[in-house]
Amino acid sequence: MKNKIRGVFPPHNKNTAYGKVEKLPVPPEVHIPMKMHSGKPAIPVVKVGDEVKIGRLIGEMGGTVSSPIHSSVSGVVKRINERDPVTGQKAVSITIESDGMQTRCPELKPQIITCKEDFYNAIRDSGAVGLGGAGYPAWSKLSRVNLDELDYIIINGAECEPYVTTDTYTMYSDAKNVYRGVQLLLKYMQPKAKVYICIENNKRPAISVMQEIFAGDDRVEIKVLPTLYPQGERKVLVANVTGRVVPEGARLSEVGVIVTNVTTIAVFARYIKTGLPLVYRTLTIDGPAVRNPKNVLAPIGTPLRALFKYCGLIGGEPKKIITGGPMMGIAQPSMDVPVVKTTNCVLAFPDSADIEPKVTVCIKCGRCLSVCPMSLMPPNIEVSYENGRLDALRHYKVNMCVECGSCAYICPAKRPLVQVMQLSKEKLWLDEQKEKGIS
Repeated sequence: MKNKIRGVFPPHNKNTAYGKVEKLPVPPEVHIPMKMHSGKPAIPVVKVGDEVKIGRLIGEMGGTVSSPIHSSVSGVVKRINERDPVTGQKAVSITIESDGMQTRCPELKPQIITCKEDFYNAIRDSGAVGLGGAGYPAWSKLSRVNLDELDYIIINGAECEPYVTTDTYTMYSDAKNVYRGVQLLLKYMQPKAKVYICIENNKRPAISVMQEIFAGDDRVEIKVLPTLYPQGERKVLVANVTGRVVPEGARLSEVGVIVTNVTTIAVFARYIKTGLPLVYRTLTIDGPAVRNPKNVLAPIGTPLRALFKYCGLIGGEPKKIITGGPMMGIAQPSMDVPVVKTTNCVLAFPDSADIEPKVTVCIKCGRCLSVCPMSLMPPNIEVSYENGRLDALRHYKVNMCVECGSCAYICPAKRPLVQVMQLSKEKLWLDEQKEKGIS
């Protein structure tokens, strides 16, 4: 990582980059999970039959690493589910029947920020989380940083995954809130060096807008990066921008850096200005089975089915649905899965695009080694996992893997390398729990 940032070059497919975001019709009901972030789930503070309006708190934080959740529609609480109605997993969620009025909660108002504590509290109350997909509560990340050791704040607008264009839209069309968010970070966190806004070089219009709005501010630099996947992965970004390497098991703040998503800062800046928390999500609807790819603004809790109805499908119900990009996204079991805070993209694929690859024997070509951004050795890790060698998994630093999928993407033998990495990490975690006496 010190000498070269490695990765792959999948097709961009940025079909929706600069189209107008369209507001999705309000669905008849929304299904809002209490776990849409890293950490503890939120705890419901409403009951069945309660009338709610947009922005009303319906789930309070469940711990110090958690995030509040607000109603995205006006209407009536219909159900409080103890299990996910789609997957059957034990997960609390709230179903709200919309009245179609979209009336805002009258208590919503602009926030008055006079000190650092006000700033952190506002970020917390906005419900902002890592909107690039990680979902870590923004206030938990920022408020825990030792500001005496903070050199750089990196605003991640790389958006290196194919298809996904919501961060690009934020920088291009919501630049004022990006500007406000950056100014708040500068004022209350005061990095010693500067703020970098990082954008891949295939997003020229967004780069131009950011350069124009921050012109003359020498505390902020628009860092134009080569188009390379996984350029936007946080550890890769830190190494590429600052030259600093994040050690195994360390937090980014330990090397004097924090990374936050560009849409995340726009969300909390908007909340401070208007009082409206995170209740809507801009997301990309695309993929070979989508008739009219679009970026849409959808209430959180909207079923994916409503998105596809709005954009249209080719050939009926898709064979596969992925939320997130095609490299690190997650296949979904149903079109009734709801939009959550971290949903930045929904992709639909027809039968013809969902062909299970034939896995063959590793041919020792070394391609996976040449593209791994963390300079790991995937074949050695795979053999160690298959042989149950936990000592070897530690030796080969499997916990440094960022699960970007570059190794599996480039592998001519179609080895399931990402799954092996994930399972290897789980093995090590379970072994650590066993050593601590935790069953």
